[in-house]
Amino acid sequence: MRAVLEVVDLEVRRDGRPVLDRLSLAVAPGEVVAVLGPNGAGKSTLLETVGGMLPAASGRVRVAGRVATVLQTPGLASRSVRANVDLAQAWFGVPRRQRRGRTEAALLALRADHLARRPAAALSGGERRRVHLARGVAVGADLLLLDEPFAGLDAETSRELVADTATTLREAASAVLVVLHDRADAWALADRVLVMMAGRIVADGAPDALMKAPPSAEIARFLGYDGEVRIGDDVVLTRPAHVRLDPGGELEGAVRSVVRLEDGARVEVATPRGTLFALHPDADLAPGEAVRVALVGGVRFPVAPGAGR
Repeated sequence: MRAVLEVVDLEVRRDGRPVLDRLSLAVAPGEVVAVLGPNGAGKSTLLETVGGMLPAASGRVRVAGRVATVLQTPGLASRSVRANVDLAQAWFGVPRRQRRGRTEAALLALRADHLARRPAAALSGGERRRVHLARGVAVGADLLLLDEPFAGLDAETSRELVADTATTLREAASAVLVVLHDRADAWALADRVLVMMAGRIVADGAPDALMKAPPSAEIARFLGYDGEVRIGDDVVLTRPAHVRLDPGGELEGAVRSVVRLEDGARVEVATPRGTLFALHPDADLAPGEAVRVALVGGVRFPVAPGAGR
């Protein structure tokens, strides 16, 4: 099956500085692909180049069909919500007779249909973001590009919008490429996750597979493996779910800090081999308290040559 988006050996420069470095990727029909990476990795530059807003120094971008881009800032016109979604379709060339039905369907899908008559200026931040996404959905692009669609929202508003968007994107376009800041959003939305660092794609895979087996220690740390212990000639990286406080555990340590959570606590444990983080049912531990821990998961990598023991 031919890809909707194909990027081959793409190089992009800003002010003479390389931002994308011989980057290649493909997005298949019906696929939602999320791009993650630290600040400065080139994520937004990739989206802007695919969307035709930035020129490439070299390489090739091919899109089978039409592209629509939903930028991070929801710049709505001073009109009603319905008129904003209609206007986006007019700009995209959707025939007038199709616009009203598409507008109603997009607003309904994003649970914004009750806002149709409201002036854009009267919307809250979360409501503006829903309408902004509805405009991108309504045009029916072959490739939909989304740049951090949930940035700046409070936790509850973001969580609700992510859930609605996850369902809607499957019907919005032939393919979706979305840049995200939050790993949890990527896991909720995407069929496949790309990790970018320094202008390159350094990991590519299904979300669960990538989390279970990150290809390098650097990528594991980026994906939230914040615990680290040295065992033999290897370093073992862990997430809190991989560490259990257990009187019979193989490692001894001392509590360094306890952070209360809604359901229990996150406990930092210092051991002679490194520092681990564990989830605990309650916050009844005190800094300095002796504990033992058991490793019930994690990923193992050889220690880099020259690293201290």
